[in-house]
Amino acid sequence: MSELKILFHGSPSKVIGNKIIPSRADDSDERPENNQFGIYATDRKDLAIVIAILRCKDVIGGSIDEYKEDKLNARIYGEFPKQEFIYVYHLPAGTFNQTKIDKHQFVSVVAVRPVKIEKLRVKDFTHLIRKATKKETDYWIKKYKK
Repeated sequence: MSELKILFHGSPSKVIGNKIIPSRADDSDERPENNQFGIYATDRKDLAIVIAILRCKDVIGGSIDEYKEDKLNARIYGEFPKQEFIYVYHLPAGTFNQTKIDKHQFVSVVAVRPVKIEKLRVKDFTHLIRKATKKETDYWIKKYKK
C-alpha cells in the first residue's frame, strides 16, 4: 500500500462535518466483499465519478462490469440523474486495505478526513456511462428490484 498516497471516493452528496464516516455497504448480494462495514475508495478517479453518478437519488440502478486501463464498462438503468453536482473526495491511503477480488477497490474501517474535495457537474461526465438498452433495463429491474 505504501506506493499509493491518494484514493478517490465518489459520492452524490457533500459530507457533513470534516470526515467521511464508515457505514455498512449493501449494494451487492452477489459479492460479499462489497458489503463490508467501511469507507470504499478506488485508485481510479474515473471510477469514483461513475460510482457517484450511479448512486444519485433518482437513478434506478447501474452496473460496472469491468474497468481496464482507460476503459470503463458502466451502464445506467433508466435516466441520468437530475441533480447537478456530485463529489469526489481525495483520501489519504494510509488506513485503506485493498480488497481481494477487485484490485482497484480499497476499504477503510476508520473515519477519514479528505485532503481535497471536488464538486463536479454530472453532465460533464455522462460520457463515462452508457445508457442501458430497454432489454438490459427490464432484465435488471426483474432481477434486482423486488
